[in-house]
Amino acid sequence: MKKSYLIGLLLAAAAILVVIGVAATHWPHVLAERSTSAVHQSAASVNPTTEPAADEDVKVVRFASNAIAAPPFLLMDLQGHVISTAQFPGHVVLLSFWATWCPPCREEIPELKELQSRYKDQLQVIGVSLDDEPARQVAQFVVRAGINYSVVMGSPEITQEYGGVPALPTNFLIDRRGRVVQKHVGLYPLSVYDTEIRALLGMHVDAKVEHFEDKGQIFLKNAALATSLPGVDFSGLTPAQKKEALKRMNSQSCTCGCDMTIAQCRLLDSSCPISKALAAKIVQEVRAGTPSQAPARAAGE
Repeated sequence: MKKSYLIGLLLAAAAILVVIGVAATHWPHVLAERSTSAVHQSAASVNPTTEPAADEDVKVVRFASNAIAAPPFLLMDLQGHVISTAQFPGHVVLLSFWATWCPPCREEIPELKELQSRYKDQLQVIGVSLDDEPARQVAQFVVRAGINYSVVMGSPEITQEYGGVPALPTNFLIDRRGRVVQKHVGLYPLSVYDTEIRALLGMHVDAKVEHFEDKGQIFLKNAALATSLPGVDFSGLTPAQKKEALKRMNSQSCTCGCDMTIAQCRLLDSSCPISKALAAKIVQEVRAGTPSQAPARAAGE
């Protein structure tokens, strides 16, 4: 009896290690150490443009003032239907990057189902699965979960087009003119999305609508517009020195393996210790008047 109990414990521990290993394999740079609670706590710091609502009470919603057209895509959903960004003129689109192995993503599914049902004639939710498993296995999960919105299989190309996915879930909100006006990383209450969707549909909302300039919060290519970066202390620099420091961070590559500039890495993954150290070094060099020691990153790389 004791032996079988011990074997059971060992098997359970092995299963847990396998699950952790799968998550780390998929997203080693950001997701390996994130739990559901961690995503809740870190969502506002990753994307400060909208804070999670407290007690289901949304006071302010924010949309990008310099919103750009959603990168186009043409994919087949799991039922074999063509899904394209051009299919939904006049609709609000919620593009959700997720995976079946991601606990926060599974927790969010009932919210997305509720939104799709609530605004079925004016909203289209599209789930972009980043699973490595075959599409048929994802389709089986979709059926079991009773998902009532379109699900397509993602690819490195689509994630790159949308500026990278720092964690799962990552959701992009597209207005009725086809522009990406907001991005949310991590779990948010249903009321946040409900209020934003109502605002974009021109419905009454008990919240103030504000606008912000996208400086990399949504699309990393706008990082050059940023005047501050997460975890980077520019204090003590003159305006000219700060401009020079930001220029270097936007032209030098991070060495963490993300294939991004230092500034982009700070915006996409504020927990990365390598980009944080490189940024601090640049600030120190600029403050001391030291010429850049790193080669500039060529445009378009």
